[in-house]
Amino acid sequence: MKLSRRSLLATTAAVAASAGPAAAAPAGGGRRLRTGFDRLAAGGYALLDGDRVGVVTNPTGVTGDVRHIVDVMHADDRVRLTAVFGPEHGFRGTAQAGGSEGRHDDPATGLPVYDTYRKSGRPLADVFTASGVDTVVFDIQDVGARFYTYVWTLYDCMEAAALAGKRVVVLDRPNPVTGVSAEGPVLHPEFATFVGRQPVSQAHGMTVAELALLFNAEFLPSPVALETVRMSGWRRSDFFDATGLPWVPPSPNMPTPETAVVYAGTCLFEGTNLSEGRGTTRPFELLGAEGVDRRWAAAANELGLPGVRFREAYFAPAFSKFQGRTVGGVQLHVHDRAAFDPVRTGIGLLVTARRTWSGFAWRPDHWIDRLTGSALVRTLIDAGATTGEVVAGWQQELAAFRAMRARYLLYH
Repeated sequence: MKLSRRSLLATTAAVAASAGPAAAAPAGGGRRLRTGFDRLAAGGYALLDGDRVGVVTNPTGVTGDVRHIVDVMHADDRVRLTAVFGPEHGFRGTAQAGGSEGRHDDPATGLPVYDTYRKSGRPLADVFTASGVDTVVFDIQDVGARFYTYVWTLYDCMEAAALAGKRVVVLDRPNPVTGVSAEGPVLHPEFATFVGRQPVSQAHGMTVAELALLFNAEFLPSPVALETVRMSGWRRSDFFDATGLPWVPPSPNMPTPETAVVYAGTCLFEGTNLSEGRGTTRPFELLGAEGVDRRWAAAANELGLPGVRFREAYFAPAFSKFQGRTVGGVQLHVHDRAAFDPVRTGIGLLVTARRTWSGFAWRPDHWIDRLTGSALVRTLIDAGATTGEVVAGWQQELAAFRAMRARYLLYH
């Protein structure tokens, strides 16, 4: 049955409303957060009753006692789990950045695992069709940045499910860096890639269920039959450590919640010839290159950026850029997360790196434009703009995105 966009939105809104308001359950005086999966399981998987179910997930799809949801569902005869779909890094998380696990049978459950990485549109729809599932369930922990690929795995799966005539159920998890506000430049359509398919701001300030609602109403060529299972006990101002949930690294270079706090800004250094800290124990918190010295940290501190200080640092990455070589640079020390603006900080660090190190260069493929969503940041910095001038350049488009975003927020 083909549903109109309006009727699908009404259905998803009704499902979200039926999940009830964010509940405050006393647990040692605090709130108890229940993820979308927790609530789905507590309801006896009624939302999936009778369906052949496939799950798009990775190592972050865990319960509070760190059991994987695939293992839990496979052992429960109330749900008919028949397939798993793995994103970048793979279902069990064995692959590094830019890799996946391929098609295989999961040794623990015997379930067929299909690879979704770098698949979209009709090829991905064909995967869903071949799997024989009726409903595609999505449960992956995001980190709140547009260029983190899991949100586009969600988008691609929604688009492909619509083509294949499948239903999508999104199980919500918290945005680990809060959902207070959207920040940063908005993607321009001509710069669309797998690190940004649609006009979303660099730090989107949304959960995956909220993004799914936005994608379905605003961006998908044809809306999918979508249902969301929201969390209870989460507030938009919560950082991850307020949730009581276990942190499972969503990818190999996202080891801690503190990494996620800075990532939406310092990942921009992937678009330069400086190390973004991959190959260290503090990726995206350590930045540097050969020839960089104390002047960079001093210049960054002079900007007076809120909530963060910069320390002169030296490190030798075990892999990636400058592997095995000692480089100089900075370490970010975030002392006030609520005041900290990762995107403005990332811009400030680019501006000061270019000013204090003569060897600064963008990657030749202009990857920085894919990360920021347009040529604006690169061209302004090359023209000698200040941090404030660069940030001012995206405010109009950001305001428009914030207005759109507000229509799909599920939590206070």
